[in-house]
Amino acid sequence: MTSTSTAHVELSPKELRRYQRHLSLPEVGVEGQKKLKAASVLLIGAGGLGSPLAMYLAAAGVGRIGIVDFDLVDESNLQRQLLHGIKDVGRSKLASASDRLRDINEYLTLDLHETRLTSENAFDIISGYDLVADGTDNFPTRYLVNDACVLTGTPNVYASIFRFDGQVSVFAMPDGPCYRCLYPEPPPAGMVPSCAEGGVLGILPGLVGTLQATEVLKLILGIGDLLAGSLLLVDALSTTFRKLKLRKDKNCPVCGEHPTVTTLIDYEEFCGIPGDREESKKGSSVPEMTVSDLRARRNLNDAPFVLDVRKPFEAQIADLGADQLIPVEELSDRLVEIRAAHDREIVVHCRTGVRSAKAVNILLENGFVRAVNLKGGIRAWSEDIDATVLKY
Repeated sequence: MTSTSTAHVELSPKELRRYQRHLSLPEVGVEGQKKLKAASVLLIGAGGLGSPLAMYLAAAGVGRIGIVDFDLVDESNLQRQLLHGIKDVGRSKLASASDRLRDINEYLTLDLHETRLTSENAFDIISGYDLVADGTDNFPTRYLVNDACVLTGTPNVYASIFRFDGQVSVFAMPDGPCYRCLYPEPPPAGMVPSCAEGGVLGILPGLVGTLQATEVLKLILGIGDLLAGSLLLVDALSTTFRKLKLRKDKNCPVCGEHPTVTTLIDYEEFCGIPGDREESKKGSSVPEMTVSDLRARRNLNDAPFVLDVRKPFEAQIADLGADQLIPVEELSDRLVEIRAAHDREIVVHCRTGVRSAKAVNILLENGFVRAVNLKGGIRAWSEDIDATVLKY
């Protein structure tokens, strides 16, 4: 369904041999393979979903693939991100992906965008491709990709994963719904755990990412029934697939009859996540202590009471030597367990500081007036104090 011309695209004898299983499909054939070679696809992310997406699209013969990513390969990625191997830990994900993809297909043109996708660069990057495959894991970027695709008229093949569940759809098609039609408002900041906090079955990105790649190929080839106007729900625990009908919302602020969003906005602010500029002006919404201050207090034998509000399994991965562990979801019902520390300074920590900030508010509301948040949590401690503490 892309309009890319194949008039000047040729397949070499070696390519004809490589793609012969495609060529024998009446729905693909030589002309379809030329469409794949002429097509350009932008992948947002080289992680869990980006791995099967990139590898299968490269193997299928998509001629030009762009990847946007700015992260490094971490050991915790290897459980699901099959683009990367043990030797790649610490490398740029784009460098690792480039090596793997060029090994898969020598005819591939690969564009590496080693940057964070932002409101300032999204139009410039996305407008250079026929379609986008969104494999991001955070709400600000999902809304950014959606709006940029709608405003540039670029199809958005969407997927997401969490724990044992996945979703796949195709947004921003002519007369079809967009991501905002499905989710008009983001969830409150910190309400939905990230995959790092909530976990994800390692095989799930492969399952969902392959479905996403299938939609990309169908879209390029103009065959089959696309998931435009539908949302596919994948439940790996029950091995069930459900398809829900989606309708275009005539009141959608981006793709509706009278759009109010006509340019890209501040998506961190839209999703309730304060940006660096706002944070510096307003300060944190809860009192904070830095990891350096906590270490100094401990070295002076003036250690505050440390409360860990993560899940028990997280404490098995990385531990700061907390005095008590109470998951934030249980804190309101278990305050009696820390009554002995009522008059002490209580430093609350989690993985990054989001859940612990929520916990500090709960403590302050219940009379623990000396409760403070450990800024940056486990990740800050690992980066600034002790690298042997795992940064999961």
